[in-house]
Amino acid sequence: MGALPLRKAADGSPEILLVTTRSTKRWTIPKGWPIKGLKSYEAAGREAWEEAGIVGKCRKRAIGRYLYWKRKDDHFELCRVRVFPMDIRDILDDWPERDERQRHWFSLADAADLVEEPGLKAVLRML
Repeated sequence: MGALPLRKAADGSPEILLVTTRSTKRWTIPKGWPIKGLKSYEAAGREAWEEAGIVGKCRKRAIGRYLYWKRKDDHFELCRVRVFPMDIRDILDDWPERDERQRHWFSLADAADLVEEPGLKAVLRML
């Protein structure tokens, strides 16, 4: 499951927060594995806090989904990601993966151009 942190820029246009992956430093959305005891949208919110320092609430309904190949040490694993829009309450200066990732706000068009996963590009272009 993945979180799609959204906000409005000064001119009123929507912006999306992307984070870099830990190993390859590619731009993507905060995402992760299911967490026991949490619903998918709640786990997506937890990932946004851990990976990007974003506090808020993910909506219960996914706005899209995509597949991607996750790089492991000795193989690739096919992952299915449901994307949940996130309403932001706070942006923290300190968070668990702060030293491992970068975060940055992008316009919808720039975010779609920067991500490498074709399925995520498609989700972002549909917004």
